[in-house]
Amino acid sequence: MPEGFFPSIPLSSLPQLTTEQMREVDRAMVEDLGIDLIQMMENAGRHLAQLARARFLDGDASGKRLVVLSGTGGNGGGALVCARHLHNAGALVHVVTARPAEAFAGVPARQLGILARMGLPLIHAQPPDGPADLILDGLIGYSLQGPPRGTAAELIRWANRQPAPRLALDVPSGLDATAGTAFDPTVQATATLTLALPKQGFSAPAAAPYVGKLYLADIGVPHQLYAKALGLEVGPLFAEGPILHLQL
Repeated sequence: MPEGFFPSIPLSSLPQLTTEQMREVDRAMVEDLGIDLIQMMENAGRHLAQLARARFLDGDASGKRLVVLSGTGGNGGGALVCARHLHNAGALVHVVTARPAEAFAGVPARQLGILARMGLPLIHAQPPDGPADLILDGLIGYSLQGPPRGTAAELIRWANRQPAPRLALDVPSGLDATAGTAFDPTVQATATLTLALPKQGFSAPAAAPYVGKLYLADIGVPHQLYAKALGLEVGPLFAEGPILHLQL
C-alpha cells in the first residue's frame, strides 16, 4: 500500500519530544485527565494493526503469518493489543515474549492474559520456525536505558536476520528516542509507527536506517494537553485520519 493511503506531512512541521517529555505526557493523561493506560494502549495496538494491514498485508490479514515480539512494558502491551486485532482479522499470529509470562504485570499482563485465554501461541524467547510475512517489534519503547541485553537483544538480532519486513511500535527497539543513538543491537525497522508526537531522536541522521518509513498514530492525547503540560502549541493533527505518514 503506498504512503499516499495516509495523509502525509513533513516531520519538521511537528514538535519532536524527548523521553522526559513523553513521560510527562503519559503522566498528564493518566493523572490530570483520567485517561487510563489501557485506553492509550488499545488505541496504539489498533492503529498498529491497521498500518500492518494497509502497508504490509495488501489490506487483508487473512492467512498471513505474523510474529509479534513483546516486552513487558507499555510498548509490549500495545504490540499484544495489535496481536489480538490481527488474529481477529484472520492472521496466524505467534507472540514471542522477551520474558516469561509471570514477569508481566499491570496492563501488559492483562493484555497477555487475554491472548492466552483466546488460545494464541505464546512463546517465551524462542521465535517459531519458518518464514513470516511480517514481524512486529514491541520489545522496548522510549524508556530504553542503554543497549538491549539478554533475550531482548537476541530477539532483535533474530528479527534483523529475517527477510520479512519489520514494523516497530513507537520506537525501534534499541534506538534512543532522544539522542537517536542506535545501540548494539537495534531493530532495523522497515517502518515505525510512533505515538502521540514524533520523538526527537528520529531527526538524527544516524537513526534513519533503523526508523525506516515513519508514521504517527493518534492515541487520544487532547492537543490542549501539550500546551498545559509542555508549553507546546499543537493543533488537531489527526483531522484527516488517525494515522499520518511523516516525511523525513
